Amino acid sequence: MKVNKFISHSKTALQLAVKQGWFPGARYTNLRDIREFEGDKLFIDIDWKNYDLQKHLDAVAEKVPFLTIARDIERISELDSILKEAEMLRKYSDYVAVVPKDLGLTDNIDKYIPKHFVLAYSVPTKYGGTNIPLKSFSRPVHLLGGRPDEQRKLAQKMNVFSFDCNRFTYDARFGDYFDGETFRPHPKGGYENCLLDSILQINSLWDGYRFDCSYLINNCGGYNVRTN
Repeated sequence: MKVNKFISHSKTALQLAVKQGWFPGARYTNLRDIREFEGDKLFIDIDWKNYDLQKHLDAVAEKVPFLTIARDIERISELDSILKEAEMLRKYSDYVAVVPKDLGLTDNIDKYIPKHFVLAYSVPTKYGGTNIPLKSFSRPVHLLGGRPDEQRKLAQKMNVFSFDCNRFTYDARFGDYFDGETFRPHPKGGYENCLLDSILQINSLWDGYRFDCSYLINNCGGYNVRTN
């Protein structure tokens, strides 16, 4: 199956990306960003610095997304409570991605995290990321953030079924775009030109890529294709 591409940013970026086959997303604190995309395949992200479970539950109950993210498991001592939260979220979302980060979960993900959850991998940046080795991620993975070229490289080693990518929207504000390999000044300039050409180049990176959906079919109640 084709990878699911999500963007969570401004109205302009969302509109441009959706026209090119992407799907809209938003943090549960910014649902106004996806108001005009009712009925689409939606992604609900979290405010990980100031997480509020009730606001998250209210958001997924209202929007019934394709995918939402549970809290990061940064300490294995929080595993049980986070999994309980993920079960509550699962009532309203097709898929819930659990984010293992504690190194104690290395080689133990399948033992401790129920099979009906997919995984999320926080692409390493200067702000942080997942340090658990890639080989531990044996089920479908959602890539959280990072550079588009790094995301594509990870798909050579992981079964990536979706990703969210907003990095290029920040570069666009300074007249830069992603050219398929790196970020550079756009030859014509302009915020929307930078956005659109970045989106097209990212699409090209993923042309021909297909993820294996058998895990979703066998463990997550099937694969809900849901299209715009």
